[in-house]
Amino acid sequence: MPTIKSFPNFFSQTDPHILQNIKTVTEHLTQYYHAKCYIVGGAVRDRMLGDTCKDYDIECFGISIEDFETAMEHLGAQGVGKSFFVYKYHDLDISLPRTEQKVSKGHRGFEVSLATEEKEASRRRDFTINALMYDIQNERILDFWDGLKDLEDKILRVVDKRSFVEDSLRVLRAMQFAARFGFKVEEESCRLCQGISLDDLPKERLFKEFEKMFMGSYLHYGLYYLLALGIGKQLFNEDMGKRSFIVLSRILQRSQKNFVEALRPYYFLFICKSYFSLDITEILERLGAPAVYYKKVAAPPLPTDVTVSFIAHLSLKEGIIEYVGNYHKDVIAVAKKLDVWDKPFDRGVIPAQLMAEGFSGKALGDELQRRTEEKIMSLKEK
Repeated sequence: MPTIKSFPNFFSQTDPHILQNIKTVTEHLTQYYHAKCYIVGGAVRDRMLGDTCKDYDIECFGISIEDFETAMEHLGAQGVGKSFFVYKYHDLDISLPRTEQKVSKGHRGFEVSLATEEKEASRRRDFTINALMYDIQNERILDFWDGLKDLEDKILRVVDKRSFVEDSLRVLRAMQFAARFGFKVEEESCRLCQGISLDDLPKERLFKEFEKMFMGSYLHYGLYYLLALGIGKQLFNEDMGKRSFIVLSRILQRSQKNFVEALRPYYFLFICKSYFSLDITEILERLGAPAVYYKKVAAPPLPTDVTVSFIAHLSLKEGIIEYVGNYHKDVIAVAKKLDVWDKPFDRGVIPAQLMAEGFSGKALGDELQRRTEEKIMSLKEK
């Protein structure tokens, strides 16, 4: 029997448009087909953590495949994974409960069967905190795997060992969940992850999970499990000594309070690149990262001594707000002092003025550079 927790105000924080779509779907399925509808997966976890839910998955029990497809057609829902019984209705994912069995290599090599019971369907989830179900009609949480306790204890625990090892992506999900929520991977689950090969994962799937880790609020947890789960070793042949890990972990932990939100995806790699043995470009290529990552992460590293000259030269084209090293307190202080936090450095002269003085071509560029350096030198002397 599951643990049952009454939760009548589950939807109190839900966007009204999303809530209306949920009502439209569930009322149609319950009224005409007597189906039972549950919110499943991350939305339940996030609501229990007090976070805003954006992506809702609805799982429908007690309805045949034929009736389900008819209902989806009536609603105008689009099939996005018909072999997995998954449909999209606006921002909602609607599906039938299923079990999955690995039958061939690759992330698509699963044989899917219809599940009839809630516990059977929830068994395919990766971690207990993601296996919670919200019974919409009866306004209650169903917990078959002690996920509520693991949420309270901030633990990531595997639901089912057999099904877990069939999807190697789940190892990366452990890493990114730890980085996002500040959760620890339970010891036995950690050992399970360490024994799973990651060589069947394509770049796009790797990057998607790493990007979630990069966006996390607990990057030191992400770093720890990148190493502890063997992900760094398998994907990048990357390992790290205890001393380097401790130093880097502390930098990540104390730096996050100064992160600019627009640059959040790039800080982790920028900060870590001086500690990794592998060239950061090789890591980005292995992940299939977008071009913007190469530009941001390859920015000049922080010098030991953050000088006026360094910050002035760095801000000749754009404000320091665009520089990924802007989390450092000395960078912030000097940038604010030079008034280049959110705008370029004032050279004290513009090309039009030099052209009026008779400069052109290469001489114009040389003179602009000379006067810029002169302006910077005058600031250094103050």
